[in-house]
Amino acid sequence: MGMMQEFKSFAMRGNVIDLAVGVIIGAAFSKIVDSLVQDIIMPPIGKLIGGLDFANYYIPLNHQDPNLSLVEAKKLGAVLAYGNFLTILLNFLILAFVIFQMVRLVHKARAKLEEPAKPADPAPPSEDIVLLREIRDSLRK
Repeated sequence: MGMMQEFKSFAMRGNVIDLAVGVIIGAAFSKIVDSLVQDIIMPPIGKLIGGLDFANYYIPLNHQDPNLSLVEAKKLGAVLAYGNFLTILLNFLILAFVIFQMVRLVHKARAKLEEPAKPADPAPPSEDIVLLREIRDSLRK
């Protein structure tokens, strides 16, 4: 029973729950970025290079016909699928940049919250204090 109680206290800690939520949101966000790259960014790049599907670009390593699709070429032997690699690399770069921006904003927000309050300018001394200082200064002379 002790181990179950310990596990329950571990699982209910704020950090573990925050991490679980972050992983779930990250997985969903990853799908959005994947769709952005594959469905919106890569088709125009592929068209500029002269092909329709950038992910199908490969270098045959077993003397396959270069006109075959990537799936068919892989069935016939090894291929160097650089188009697919570049697509995944672009996915990673976009995702890393967005996460970097989010972390940067969170750090700025935390810095503003944790910034110590600037002390207010001290109030000017009362007339009594000013008069007493004048008397002190005249006595010193």
